[in-house]
Amino acid sequence: MSEDGHEQNGHENVPSRQRRRFPGISSRTYEHPADRSALVALRKLSGFDTVFKALSGLLPERSLRLLFLSDSVRVSEAQFSHLNDMLRDACYILDLEKVPPMYVTQDPQPNAMCIGLDEPIIVVTTGLVELLDEEEMRAVVGHEVGHALSGHAVYRTILLFLTNLALRVAWIPLGNLAIMAIVTALREWFRKSELSADRAGLLVGQDLQASMRGLMKIAGGNHLHEMNVDAFLEQAEEYDAEGDLRDSVLKILNVLPRTHPFAVVRAAELKKWAATRDYQRIMDGHYPRRSEDKDTSVSDSFRESASSYASDVKQSKDPLMKLVSDLAGGAGDLGGRVRRGFAGFTSSAPDDAPPREGDPEDGRPDDSV
Repeated sequence: MSEDGHEQNGHENVPSRQRRRFPGISSRTYEHPADRSALVALRKLSGFDTVFKALSGLLPERSLRLLFLSDSVRVSEAQFSHLNDMLRDACYILDLEKVPPMYVTQDPQPNAMCIGLDEPIIVVTTGLVELLDEEEMRAVVGHEVGHALSGHAVYRTILLFLTNLALRVAWIPLGNLAIMAIVTALREWFRKSELSADRAGLLVGQDLQASMRGLMKIAGGNHLHEMNVDAFLEQAEEYDAEGDLRDSVLKILNVLPRTHPFAVVRAAELKKWAATRDYQRIMDGHYPRRSEDKDTSVSDSFRESASSYASDVKQSKDPLMKLVSDLAGGAGDLGGRVRRGFAGFTSSAPDDAPPREGDPEDGRPDDSV
């Protein structure tokens, strides 16, 4: 131990704080169940193992590091020292012994990422640094350190490479279909992994309002005086419940090309998790340790993921999710519910038209679907 009480694990110069630290914390503590299940599903995707093994040896990781070293600013005590303090702080709180290199790159688009195969590196854009205040930025740095602790950087790097590769071979007939299948699966996992990393950011910053503000700024820019957290969260409620089955399909189509969930959805998910007993137990010092990771059961993880999905479907107000929930519960009238859900999508009869034969309103079962 050092004189100030800090353990000598590479973080002896971390500034003093009044934040709880989580010695030996396992990434399972904050990982969203959907993150783990999506990653397992990704690994089971036909051809993924072959692609992963091939790319692991081919990806120019040294070139990537040299690129940032030559064309970005490396965070240190001499450069962006406030970010250096935040990074060391985040690693100390999550007990990540080796502090990842961090770079600031010139880009007006607010963004941050954790990439790398053998060793992760963190990159933040100037747009993000200029947009967020200190506590908001602390949550973002914690978010990226969470990615590093979870081992997400490898899959993120492969996603970046395959996305670029798909664009280059798009002109070849059927040449990018297999690649895009894996890219789509990677994006689905990565969207879930962002929910996990948001939780890690909250464990580091330990300031829910700062996390909420950061997500609002990412969505609406640096106009906090014009925004309101409660109203922002109401948008998430409206988004979840909005429209009919057509809107449910459009939501799926809108999110497919994205690597990140929508900001309002992330804010709502994080606020919901912060209100759980699980979060309070973590803050009280009761959480899984890395030393226990080898004893974890894959089947238990699947059950937890399945339970999480079932709960999300049951609680969702989205029309498609409600339909799935009703069917799982044995609700009948599938044909009538689908027709009403897509009412107006085609030139179907108006709502006030008399019931057709086979519609539920005429008292006879519907066998048209």
